[in-house]
Amino acid sequence: MTIDLVLPDWLTDAHRATLVELAERNAAAHGDDLLGIVLSGSVGRDCATERSDLDVLVVLRDEAASARTTDRSPDVDEIPERWSDLLKVAPFGTEDWWYRWSFAWAPVLLDRTGGELADAVQRQARLAPDEADELLIDHDRLEGWVNFAYRALKNDRDGRALEARLDAAESVPWLLDVVFATAGRVRPYNKYLPWELRTHPLDGWPGDELLDLVVRLLDGDASAVREAFPRVRDACAAYDAGRGHSRTTDSIRGWGSELEIFAQRS
Repeated sequence: MTIDLVLPDWLTDAHRATLVELAERNAAAHGDDLLGIVLSGSVGRDCATERSDLDVLVVLRDEAASARTTDRSPDVDEIPERWSDLLKVAPFGTEDWWYRWSFAWAPVLLDRTGGELADAVQRQARLAPDEADELLIDHDRLEGWVNFAYRALKNDRDGRALEARLDAAESVPWLLDVVFATAGRVRPYNKYLPWELRTHPLDGWPGDELLDLVVRLLDGDASAVREAFPRVRDACAAYDAGRGHSRTTDSIRGWGSELEIFAQRS
């Protein structure tokens, strides 16, 4: 059985042959229960090394997927995906939240759903407006970042270098959640952060500048904490304007006079 796949230009001949064989094998095994094939991982994002394998999501109707398990080999991880699961989006903090970014920018090689599969793949890595509000406010990612940044600056002011460095470093994942959530995107896995910033830039956060800021925060640089604050504040103001509320801005303002430390110099 011949399957017409839409294969990215950057794939090697070996990758192409492997994917064609995989698609034909699954089509023969599952017939109409095979709904699509998605290529994730480093190969799917054109940032593979010689050690990268193929991460292939085989999208099946639920009953067919239930009879399958992930098949791992040195060259290919073949992962069955239930159609009904793909149509759901896991909320922040739940067991499957971590899995959502695996669909980000992942090329759909085969779509037998008339475009529903492609839409579902894109939806996984996007935050709906209400989701972004929940992550930023209800799950305290913005409040948490301000808290760690504030603590880092207090420790720096008081001469506690190690403590300042620990708090500045711990602020980084909170900061990245805020940066990506205000853009309506799920934060990428750390491995893919430089790649995503380079290939899919964020408005207001040039990739090289954000990565430099992250490195300096990990080093405990108090000036990086102070540089990050007005950028986060501006991103939140723009986010609120787009949402028609002031929830993130109000959260920051709620710190009152404690915010003065962000304008001080150690």
